[in-house]
Amino acid sequence: MRKQKFSIYEIPGWAVMLAIFGVLYLTGLHTEAIGQVQRVLLATGIKNADVPESLRNPDATAVVDAAAMANSEMAGAGLKMVDMQGKQVRFESLKGKVVFLNIWATWCPPCIAEMPNIQKLYEKVGSDKIAFVLLSVDEGGVDKVKKFIDRKGYTFPVYMPASQFPQEFHSNAIPTTFIIAPDGKIVAKQEGMADYNTPEVVAFLQRLASE
Repeated sequence: MRKQKFSIYEIPGWAVMLAIFGVLYLTGLHTEAIGQVQRVLLATGIKNADVPESLRNPDATAVVDAAAMANSEMAGAGLKMVDMQGKQVRFESLKGKVVFLNIWATWCPPCIAEMPNIQKLYEKVGSDKIAFVLLSVDEGGVDKVKKFIDRKGYTFPVYMPASQFPQEFHSNAIPTTFIIAPDGKIVAKQEGMADYNTPEVVAFLQRLASE
């Protein structure tokens, strides 16, 4: 009786996919793999960040009164953050600037997918009037997040919360991005991943910073 030879081509496709995902999961690379797939989705342009209509039209944007700005409370006031060098920073110290706040985590594939475009946006709109805050909600301390950022080569400012999370920054999704005007008010909110490296977002940030 002849032995039947085993062929790899006889393995069902679902079993191969399950094995591949199992290996990725065990090695911790599944987050990166999913993030890469979602990055391809961002490249299609169907997930571009929304820009509020009132801020696309210069005539519809009111000039912020300096005295009113000084007296208004900033969104997120009271939040303490720690940067990747362990230095504590108060969120309200950024008042008077445009703040691009992105809430993310290293275990979040959509966060990983949108980060290269956030890096490009950061490099493109470099200004002392625009502050970037990439706020990680990872557990396990600064070292884990710093290793991830260093490995990726990102240069935007990264922080972790060092106090209770403000109610106004709570969201049902991660990542979530807020844009805060110099007067401290939230003027845009995007839940879920998006491409922020667009002419519309660049113009939006620059216009807010120039007022």
